[in-house]
Amino acid sequence: MRVTTDNKWKKLIIIGDRVLVKPTHPGERTASGLYLPPGVQEREKVQQGYVIKTGPGYAIPMPVENEPWKSDEEQVKYVPLQAKEGDLAIFLVSGATEVMYENDKYFIVPQGAILMLEREEDM
Repeated sequence: MRVTTDNKWKKLIIIGDRVLVKPTHPGERTASGLYLPPGVQEREKVQQGYVIKTGPGYAIPMPVENEPWKSDEEQVKYVPLQAKEGDLAIFLVSGATEVMYENDKYFIVPQGAILMLEREEDM
């Protein structure tokens, strides 16, 4: 199967409470005017980028039940993440992992390292 722009994200599965973020270029502003000053970005303590894909969330432990009539399927339930695809995320670089995918730089960020989200209302 060939990866195209239509299906390349379908191949990626983000695990747990992690978020895949595509960093923006330094000094790039959002439509509402939010941007990180160059001094903050140069020190690389925080970074901003757009959420590309999210994991399912925090797994909720299931009670142990030994009922023979119940199916053996494990139905995992999750507490969903606040981050959604398309959000602008401001996150701590120290908590993120930088990865290269299809010759582009991305960060895998745990939700706990995200400081703020900006979401367009019409999304």
